[in-house]
This record gives sequence, structure tokens and C-alpha cells, in this order.
Amino acid sequence: MAQDLEARIHALEAKVGELNDREALRVLRCRYHEYINEGKIAEIPDLFTEDGTLDFGYLGKANGRAELQQFFAAVPQLLQFVKQFIHNHVIQINGDKATGLSYLEAKSVSKGESYLVAARYDDAYVKQNGQWKFTQMNLTPYFTVPLREGWAQEDRLKMGR
Repeated sequence: MAQDLEARIHALEAKVGELNDREALRVLRCRYHEYINEGKIAEIPDLFTEDGTLDFGYLGKANGRAELQQFFAAVPQLLQFVKQFIHNHVIQINGDKATGLSYLEAKSVSKGESYLVAARYDDAYVKQNGQWKFTQMNLTPYFTVPLREGWAQEDRLKMGR
């Protein structure tokens, strides 16, 4: 009976630890979008490990903290306005490493033109000193189109599949 209770307590502790990690990863992904939305661009590189990488396809790439700082420092010159909304964050945890995917819907203004954006994020995370960080962030754009054009054109619909 005591062994059964001890095993159940151990299982509950493991589950609580997993739930805490899952919530910390969810907050990390949301914190990134908060920093984008609120113009706290300089804080974004701290969400990554020192050797973290970013691949945003045609938007650019960055490897390591210095390149991440340069990449994000350019955002205010490119976008006069941006608000991002994240959906369906799915996380797989394996010890102190994890992966995640999420979907992005964004509204932005660049050079006076309004844009609609849809994309997918694929992330890798690591837990360092008790804190989760991005080790890799990849963005696969589905479309980035001027609002006046809309996204419902045949060629754009095929891209999203």
C-alpha cells in the first residue's frame, strides 16, 4: 500500500512537472508575440539561447545572439505597425528539450501599405538553468498580401495547402 502511494505521488509529481514545462513553453511563445506587438523588439533575442537560430525564409535568417539582435533591430524600419496572433500551439516535450508548432495570423503596415499574413512557426526549445528558451525558430509563410488584394486568389490558395 505504501509503495502504491509512493508510486502515485511520483507519477503526480512527474505530471505536474510536465504541465509546468508545457505552460512555460506556451508563455515563451506568447512572450515573443507580446514583444513584437508591444514594440519591445530589443528584448526578443533574450528569449533565445546564445547559439539560437532563426529561419524566416525570404524574410531572413540569423544565427547566434548578435545576428538575432541585428535581425530584430531592423523590424521597426520594415514595419510601421504589426500585430500578431498565434493559434494552435502544439508542444512535444522530451526531458529538457521540446519542439512546438503554431500558426500565425498577422496584420502589418509596411511603406504605408496594409498586409495580411498567415504562416506556421516550427520551434525547438531547450531548458537551461530552469528556464525554457528557443534554440530554433522557423517560419513558413503561407501568404503575405496587400489587404487591398486579399488572399483568396487561386495561386495563394494552393500555397497554403
